[in-house]
Amino acid sequence: MLSKGVYDLKKGIVFDIKRYSIHDGPGIRDTVFLKGCPLRCWWCHNPESQAFEPVVLYRPERCIGCGACESACPNQAIRLTQRGFVADPNLCTNCGVCVEVCPAEARELVGKKVTTQWVMEEIEKDVLFFDESRGGVTFSGGEPLSQPDFLEELLMECRRKDIHTAVDTSGYAPTEVITRIAPYVNLFLYDLKLMDEEKHQFYTGVSNQLILYNLQALSEGGASIWIRIPVIPGVNANPEELEAMSRFISTLRGVENVSLLPYHGTANHKYERLGMSYLLRDLKSPTKEEMEGFSRIFEAKNLEVKIGG
Repeated sequence: MLSKGVYDLKKGIVFDIKRYSIHDGPGIRDTVFLKGCPLRCWWCHNPESQAFEPVVLYRPERCIGCGACESACPNQAIRLTQRGFVADPNLCTNCGVCVEVCPAEARELVGKKVTTQWVMEEIEKDVLFFDESRGGVTFSGGEPLSQPDFLEELLMECRRKDIHTAVDTSGYAPTEVITRIAPYVNLFLYDLKLMDEEKHQFYTGVSNQLILYNLQALSEGGASIWIRIPVIPGVNANPEELEAMSRFISTLRGVENVSLLPYHGTANHKYERLGMSYLLRDLKSPTKEEMEGFSRIFEAKNLEVKIGG
């Protein structure tokens, strides 16, 4: 329990807590997923995280065709189609009424508003595992820096309870937010996607200049950093782009390792369930041999490299 009067018990929107994670920092960890992201990466594997409000996810394979959702929808947004009872995104407000009446749990409201206290009580259930494995908590998303007050309060409370913290971020946030939370973060998992600004704008919807500036600021401030690079065929999976990344990273202090994360298409079904289009549907993962070749580019700059999480 939080001590009374110590924190404001701010509220934020969380869409998942993954327990016993081993790929989001050292040791065994809880990964807390905060909702909302200003980027729209073509390969995003958590599309349910993008909107800043809860969204309804529909699993047609569970639907029993009762029509309760269609009858209950206050906006008349749901209609029977070949894919089942699908909501019109132009009419649906994600109010969650259809979720409440669905007897088969074919609809799920992803994201809920919670307090710092609620999150901390969930985290503290696993403190024993953190202590034994030198693990802790990772705040991910979405983009956790998009909920700065909520994130800061969680980080401060973790620091007070001596729980190791990591923040998994794209780095796309005001620099003052980064510098404000940095004293309470043990490790930054920092995503780099492209060095070419025009391509970055095209594939993510935002410029990379603030991202690169913030990474340099963290480096100069003495932060511990793990770089994570999604390797996407046709986007950045080429020697030229990865060579440019390796040159930039090699100039930074505090970078402990670089993870090359091969693209996978396992999120395809999420886009369908959310009624969203997926632009990389037919894209194949890079081969093991290709990933090993990309790894050597970074090793040539004396960087410690891992393939995968």
